[in-house]
Amino acid sequence: MPADRSPFARTLIAVLLIAIALGGLAYAARYAFDRITATAPPPPGCQAGPVSENISLDTGQAAIAAIIAGVADRRHLPEQALTIALATAMQESDLENLDYGDRDSVGVFQQRPSQGWGTPAEIENPVYATTRFFEALVKVPRYTRLPLDVAAQDVQHSADGSAYETQAYVAGLLAGYYSGAPVRQVTCWYTPTPGQRADIAAARRGLAATFGPAGRDGVLIRDTTASYDKMLVDAQPRDTWTVAAWLVTHAQEYQIREVRYAGYEWEATDGSMGWQRDPGSSSDTIVAG
Repeated sequence: MPADRSPFARTLIAVLLIAIALGGLAYAARYAFDRITATAPPPPGCQAGPVSENISLDTGQAAIAAIIAGVADRRHLPEQALTIALATAMQESDLENLDYGDRDSVGVFQQRPSQGWGTPAEIENPVYATTRFFEALVKVPRYTRLPLDVAAQDVQHSADGSAYETQAYVAGLLAGYYSGAPVRQVTCWYTPTPGQRADIAAARRGLAATFGPAGRDGVLIRDTTASYDKMLVDAQPRDTWTVAAWLVTHAQEYQIREVRYAGYEWEATDGSMGWQRDPGSSSDTIVAG
């Protein structure tokens, strides 16, 4: 029989066995982590602009920017008005619909009920808040020719009106992207819920709330449900990419998986790649679903 191992040898063997076991567990844990992270979908997000200078936004910020652009289109306002509104919203709330603020300020533009902007519930509706902002802005004499911070301050009456100017450059870029100059510059991505259909009825209500009811003289000329999970939108030529941006930025809210228009297609699952060529899509009608 082999001689009994010394206490030191037995201890050494035990330590080695424990080390081997721990190493195996670490390898298994790392392997499992790599498998999970390799298959996990990316978190939802959005961006505006070309790859060389894209502006990163979360889905809430991107959707609010789309609402501001949509209300500007509804009121037939110039791009400078949109730039002023976006710069103001970026400075006041970082394009977030806040339910708090300085004193009684709330909402995207941090408007105050005590100053006659509306009730807190009204102001926390981005369409309402944007409409009220533009109503005040167009009353400012020659606002398109004023420095941006002066025009914004004439509406807001904030503590430091010069701060709005710090957002002017990025706001100007966003105004162009959301207005469709250049086109196809707003995109988002998310992972649709399996088996969940697009809520076309709710999406149509949201479109109408932002752009106004469909009609020959409206932004939306025709808005119909093509099937249980598809909608068709005809818009004024100058407004089509603003409408398309609204659909893309609200896609996760309504579980919209794709938007097609003018020879291009956006898909939720690979939206980070932007709009892709789709020769089969119509040049006149936006298809979403």
